[in-house]
Amino acid sequence: MSTAGTSQEIDIKIGAMGYLPVALFGSIMALSSLALGWRIAHAYFGTPQWVGEYIGYAAMLGFVGLVIGYAVKVWSSFDLVRAEFNHPIAGSLFGTPLISLLLLPILLVEINLQLARIVWVLGTVGMTLFAWLIVNRWMSVKMRIEHTTPAWIIPVVGMINVPLAIPALHFQSMHGVMIFSLAVGLFFAIPLFTMIFSRLMFEAPMPTTLQPSLMIVVAPFAVGFSSYVTTIGQIDAFAEALLMLMLFLLAVVLGRLWRLAGCCPFRVVWWSVSFPLASSASAALRYAAYAQNEYANGIAIFLLTLASSVILGLFARTLLGIVRGELRTLTGDLAAN
Repeated sequence: MSTAGTSQEIDIKIGAMGYLPVALFGSIMALSSLALGWRIAHAYFGTPQWVGEYIGYAAMLGFVGLVIGYAVKVWSSFDLVRAEFNHPIAGSLFGTPLISLLLLPILLVEINLQLARIVWVLGTVGMTLFAWLIVNRWMSVKMRIEHTTPAWIIPVVGMINVPLAIPALHFQSMHGVMIFSLAVGLFFAIPLFTMIFSRLMFEAPMPTTLQPSLMIVVAPFAVGFSSYVTTIGQIDAFAEALLMLMLFLLAVVLGRLWRLAGCCPFRVVWWSVSFPLASSASAALRYAAYAQNEYANGIAIFLLTLASSVILGLFARTLLGIVRGELRTLTGDLAAN
């Protein structure tokens, strides 16, 4: 039997949704954060309000669509889901739908407060349990250094997303939860960043297909700034330090990815750059509203424009690939890395 024939039989058996990666929920994280950024831009710069609203609707509709699609994958290809969850790299990406549940309530609150609260509670409980599970896995299973990738940041450092929606949800008694989540996320960001940076320095380079995920190292400082300011209620020296570190890392990683864009074919992993960019834009906009000077304004406008352009391009290219039936190709073989 020919290789082409075997491949077609596998495709028929698995179905299109069998190739749907959980990492694609990262697009919902990006759209949610970008919508929030445009809302801040509307309040501070007077940009059109409808931009943030439409991006928010796209995030909510996209989340519903991905949940349905991944539910079909669970039902039809459970072995693939289990393999994806148990993989030392891909397993960390199951934090992306949970982080989406933490960000979407910021958009949902204007539609239905009770629904937004329910979604946030599901996301918070799920994220906490997932972080606990992953930390236990790291402590119980011998890991390989080549599996140390920026994706490891998502499961535990992702806890810093918990406080972001709390003020909008009017949960006045949740300050302890905000401190807990912020503490866990920022504490684990330090050793994980050190491990990832050491791997990049002393080991063989990451496979080309995983190189775009380097942008994830920016997220703890971008989201950390917004989460810290939300929790503390003001921008102090520590918050400014987080922002400045975010800008430095962003400049380093953007230079690497700019060169990579010309040689690395488009894959779903390129969505890894979207949420850190959108979070950086939101953080810069928060700071610009506080600092109110032309330098902060310029950085905020640049990052919002960059994030919007990149996410629009990724969104269009992904839709085109899905329409063309290229989901298997776009997904790549993460498990092989």
